[in-house]
Amino acid sequence: MVRAIWSGAINFGLVTVPVELYSATEDHTVHFRQFERGTSDRIRYKRVNERTGEEVPYEDIVKGYDLGDGDYVLVEQEELDQIAPGRSRSIDIESFVDLGEIDPLYFQKSYWLAPTKEEFGRAYGLLMQAMAETNKAGIARFVMRGKEHIAAVRAGNGVLVLDTLLFAEDVRDPAKELTKLPEKASPRGRELEMAIALVDSMADDWRPDDYHDQYNERVLKLIDDKKAGRTVSVEEPPSEPTKVVDLFEALSRSVERRKGSAGSSRSSAESRKNTGSSKRSEPGTGSGKRSSRKPAEPDLSSLSKAELDRLARELDIKGRSKLNRAELEKAVRDARPGRSRKRAS
Repeated sequence: MVRAIWSGAINFGLVTVPVELYSATEDHTVHFRQFERGTSDRIRYKRVNERTGEEVPYEDIVKGYDLGDGDYVLVEQEELDQIAPGRSRSIDIESFVDLGEIDPLYFQKSYWLAPTKEEFGRAYGLLMQAMAETNKAGIARFVMRGKEHIAAVRAGNGVLVLDTLLFAEDVRDPAKELTKLPEKASPRGRELEMAIALVDSMADDWRPDDYHDQYNERVLKLIDDKKAGRTVSVEEPPSEPTKVVDLFEALSRSVERRKGSAGSSRSSAESRKNTGSSKRSEPGTGSGKRSSRKPAEPDLSSLSKAELDRLARELDIKGRSKLNRAELEKAVRDARPGRSRKRAS
């Protein structure tokens, strides 16, 4: 059960809804401690004076703002506390904007908002439903842990969601920061048409449960393998980038491969669906005969890991998110319809 990290009220117009704030996400990154190699001795950090090498007590440390050229302005913590925004108990919605207008680049961290008491549920639900039907987000300011935040309050799945946003000065301008952006140019021939066809062929529903932190899982597997004394498996290197001169060819082959993959998946599904009726048909009848032609199946060795993962999902292969590309290819090959019958013969 998560605990509230802030409590106050949402204010919009003359309506006030007492709420509590809960963290909506958590960190699953594997964390390590540091040891000296060959020993069980932990490594600790100390605050030391770089000139004398002596440790400095925390109460004797002040902050310094770098002016450049070795010059600093020293600031006491008490001076910062005096100008801090102070403790706030309100989330003041200043305006409502279309949710789609907020560039995802500005989203920072997500929280849940819940009414503090059941009696405030009506006003809470009214605000949530109004934003859901208008697809609006409330832009608000509030103070948490001594820092002022700008936030977007929006309707989630049965809950109000508060996303802290970056300020405009926190977001860099790519035109000023990046020097290798390509100049806008018209696509050659049918490149754009083929690229759109590839995007359409790869269109799918957003299913967040299908995606896992694979590196984190490999770290845990590494730890488990080392603990058990097993050999550590090495991931294969990433694929080579597409050459510019082969761009259209690569797009064309990708579209054709997607078509073959989709056709194979549909044929497999239809085959499984019709197996029962074909078995009950009398020999010699048209419905009882099986076609001697097999649907074209894509060459698994030429598919990307993402494409193999899609096939694995369609074949309902368990534990697919933990497999590397080679393991995924083998699992898909073994799970294809008719594979078990071939092995039994």
